[in-house]
Amino acid sequence: QDIIRNLGGLSIIGGMLSDCSPKVKEKALNALNNLSMNIKNQEEIQVYITQVCRNVESAPLNSDLQLAGLRLLTNMSVTSDYHHKVVNSVPCFLHLLSEGTERTQIQVLKVLVNLSANPAMTRHLLRAQV
Repeated sequence: QDIIRNLGGLSIIGGMLSDCSPKVKEKALNALNNLSMNIKNQEEIQVYITQVCRNVESAPLNSDLQLAGLRLLTNMSVTSDYHHKVVNSVPCFLHLLSEGTERTQIQVLKVLVNLSANPAMTRHLLRAQV
């Protein structure tokens, strides 16, 4: 993981999140997810969180692309360091929770549980409207 980061691989993978092909975006999200358990990698991956949230919001409901984005957001929200970057997507998460399949709901719940562990997010979670 360090080698990939040190050779600029994270920015190359992150750049693929803008690709037109949903399959390419999905593969990029999966790769970033696999690399996101390293704190130093998270520091670089965090610049893509807003884009990941947009991909989750615009992806077809319950699609592999949407789930890949949610998995990455789950890993990136384990600590409260980047919660402020996903706060605007809370209404989308609640929509996915009510409309998604069980797989989608489970993944959204993981993100919401991580966010709920941060007292600074309480107001945003309680005020969010679907």
